[in-house]
Amino acid sequence: MPHLCFPLYFHDSSSWKDLHTNGIADMKIDCGAECSRRCSLSSRPNLCHRACGTCCARCNCVPPGTAGNDEVCPCWANQTTHGGQKKCP
Repeated sequence: MPHLCFPLYFHDSSSWKDLHTNGIADMKIDCGAECSRRCSLSSRPNLCHRACGTCCARCNCVPPGTAGNDEVCPCWANQTTHGGQKKCP
């Protein structure tokens, strides 16, 4: 009997981490929608969207919430600028 997999997205960090680390979240996410959510409270939304879009395209994940939770997406947390600053919002 074949196994069926359905894409799921959970906004709580533990469920998202479980899905992403178990390889189920291998499909591309909607970076535009996820970055709009992530940057919704930013004081510099254009800068936030640009950086978030780059990080999302590279990592195929955006941590839950509008800030923090970087541990959910290690790729996101490890991105830095040329000056060594944290790149992803």
